[in-house]
Parts: sequence; C-alpha cells; structure tokens
Amino acid sequence: MAVTKMPQSASNPQKSQNPVSSEDFSLEALRRGDPLEFARLVDAYSGMIYRLAKRILQNPQDAEDILQETFIKAYNALPRFDGRSRLSTWLYRIATNEALMLLRKKRPPTVSVDSPGGNDADDDGLPLQIVDWCCLPESELMSEEARRHLERSIEALPETLKTVFVLRELEGLSVRETAQVLEISEAAVKTRLHRARLALREALTVYFKERLPQVS
Repeated sequence: MAVTKMPQSASNPQKSQNPVSSEDFSLEALRRGDPLEFARLVDAYSGMIYRLAKRILQNPQDAEDILQETFIKAYNALPRFDGRSRLSTWLYRIATNEALMLLRKKRPPTVSVDSPGGNDADDDGLPLQIVDWCCLPESELMSEEARRHLERSIEALPETLKTVFVLRELEGLSVRETAQVLEISEAAVKTRLHRARLALREALTVYFKERLPQVS
C-alpha cells in the first residue's frame, strides 16, 4: 500500500481542516481494509499529518516521507485498532513517533536538556528574565519579522518541549490528547508546556527589548 496523492490541504499547512472524528468513519470497514474508506481517511487527515511533521522536522521532503510512512503503518495496524482513542489522536501518535525517530537519526546524540536530572516536576533552571511587552505597538508584535523570530525560537526548543508545544499550541490538541500521543502523563504535558512557553518568552526577550522605547 502506498500513499501517492497529497491533498491540496497537505501542501498548504496554513489551510485549516474541517473537523472530523472517529464517528465519521466506519471502523469495521477500515479494519477489513476497505480501500474507499481508507482513501477517505487519508484525504481527511493528510493535511494535519503533513503539517505536524513539517513543524517537527522543518523539512518539506521529510514531512512528505512521514506522511507516507504514517499511513502505511496505519493501514497495517488498523485491524488491531481498538477504538479507545480518537482516530486523529492515534494517527498523531504514529506520525509523531515517526518524525521523532527520523529527527534522532539525523542528529548526533545529546544529553537531555528537558530538565536538570530529567524531573518533569522540577522547575529549577527555568528562564526568568521576562521583558514587559506592554508598550510595544500591536503592529510590531504581529510583524512578519517577529513571527519568523518566533518560529526559529520554536525550532530551537529541546525536542521534548517543542513536541508538546507543537501538539498543544499549534495543532490544538487538548492536554489529555497530547498526553495520549506522547504516552506521558497529563502533569508532564503541563510542565513541559510551561517550560516551552517560558523558554520562548526568554528567547524573544532580546528581540523585543531592542524595540522598546528608550527611556532617557
């Protein structure tokens, strides 16, 4: 089985998707490998899978590879899908795992910087220097340059923080769904998201500080 067609929504990550749920598909048909029902599944979820992979990997070709691999693995695993999670959550889990494995293959081994000692409950070492952005005009906050700087800051986050941030803040998953995708606790999701937000605020501090009105 090969996924050869990328829907228009997949090639345009900014295009929003119509909400779909597991109830929109026949799980029985999917489990028995019905090609038409599986084609509907691919069409419905290709956009979000491609967008997620591109946000994690920052490479369109890699994202296309993950899109293909996700649906190949999903097709083979559907007969064992028990329906306890939403189809979208299940597909997100497959795609996230595939993207992270590819990311790790391309990067040399590094020591985890998720937290000192790896304890998600420990907030020591979090960035504390937060600039007051209240005086900046809205046009500056929403400028294309600012958005690019934010995107680069997201890309620079440690893997564990970036993945949670992408799933929760950019893809709009709930805390529970994010925990299911990453197979971690909801408390860990909240802690990592908190750290990601603080890290991004610190990363943007210098950028915005340079643009604050100078007080004589």
